[in-house]
Amino acid sequence: MGPMSETAQPAPANSNLPELTVSELAQSVKRAVERDFDRVRVRGELGRVLIAKSGHLYVDLKDENATISTLMWKANVAALSFKPEEGLEVVVEGRLSTYPGRSQYQLIAERMSPAGVGALLAQLEKLKAKLSAEGLFARERKKPIPYLPRVIGVVTSPTGAVIRDILHRLGERFPRRVLLWPVLVQGPEAAGQIARAIRGFNTLSGALRPDVLIVARGGGSIEDLWAFNEEIVVRAAAESAIPLISAVGHETDTTLIDFASDLRAPTPTGAAEKAVPVRAELIERVGALEGRLKGGLLRGLEMRRTEVRAASGRLPRLETLFQIPQQRFDRAAERLNAALVANARAAQSKLDRVAARLRPQALSQDIARRRETLARAGARIAPAMKRALEAHRKHLDSAARMLESLSHKSILARGFVMVHREDGVLVRAAKDLSPGDEIELTFADDKHKAIIDAPSGGSAKPRAKVKPGGGQGSLF
Repeated sequence: MGPMSETAQPAPANSNLPELTVSELAQSVKRAVERDFDRVRVRGELGRVLIAKSGHLYVDLKDENATISTLMWKANVAALSFKPEEGLEVVVEGRLSTYPGRSQYQLIAERMSPAGVGALLAQLEKLKAKLSAEGLFARERKKPIPYLPRVIGVVTSPTGAVIRDILHRLGERFPRRVLLWPVLVQGPEAAGQIARAIRGFNTLSGALRPDVLIVARGGGSIEDLWAFNEEIVVRAAAESAIPLISAVGHETDTTLIDFASDLRAPTPTGAAEKAVPVRAELIERVGALEGRLKGGLLRGLEMRRTEVRAASGRLPRLETLFQIPQQRFDRAAERLNAALVANARAAQSKLDRVAARLRPQALSQDIARRRETLARAGARIAPAMKRALEAHRKHLDSAARMLESLSHKSILARGFVMVHREDGVLVRAAKDLSPGDEIELTFADDKHKAIIDAPSGGSAKPRAKVKPGGGQGSLF
């Protein structure tokens, strides 16, 4: 047996190290890494960013000296309040693990947020520019706030001081019906709830539909107010058919919903003040207007009374006003009597002339003349009718004789027979028939059925055989 090569030397016989498979070693490393780094918080810059079709997020988290592959599952990706982009500095919280298939370690991210206010502001400016370019912040899109809304819809947290401040200020100024849509105003789920609340109010109808909406939240940091910068909230506010007042944070705080809303209030209390007028001021103003109206009416009446008294001295007396019309009436009455008499005389004269033409003697003579004319016409019409009838009778007899001479019945009477096939077609030649065909024979006085027989004795002509029960017939 030859010497062993240097690359194939066996393990020392006295080694006590356990022999592991590659998979066992990889699993041991995985358990050790996950045990020692089960919770880590890492700050770095996003390199390669990939969202798979499954919804999982794959990124490279890096700094100037190292890079670590990072994975975030789909459920956690949906809760992100920003869009991960390459070059963005973030803080990732999660656990360290390994991927045995490639013998590499990776960070399983559970939370991810932009690192610092600067990153958030940069992302905010980018989204603001995008939505502004779409026209969501245009002034012509703004709707007027109703002067005195019947129903006010409020989108805010049901437990904070905001709703209490709004209700208190509405009660002081002008009590109105308030509908609260409770939502979260902070956290990963807040943006979706706020957008659904705005759209939900817009779907209401009838007495429940608000005339104006207030979207409100108290003050806080930019991270606390971030839900009101989310694109889904801004689009819902811009699409709202109901006028919307935004009141997020303090007077110095600005969020993107402020640009999309129809009116921005500095505080939630200020939103209540912009939503309704002061009832006491309205009552005072109406009272002042009522006093001015009454005073104006009284002054107007007094002025008209003075004008009437002043004008009454210049007006003529009633008798003077009617003198001329009375005279015109009297003269017209005199002319009317004379005209009636003249008209009656003219009508009587016309009646007399017509009556002269209607004497009984003249009528009798006219009737006699018309009777004589009628008698002469009757004497001439009788011979003419007789001659016309005789001419028509001769023409009809001639046509009847011609029809009879041309009719097939006269031909049948001379001993001929008319042959029809079963389908009613007239047979004109023997070649049109075949043995076994059924035919109908029409004589001058009757019809018979027959069947064509095969030719006999070498004859080329088919023979007809009368069917039994078909009446009297013969072979031919």
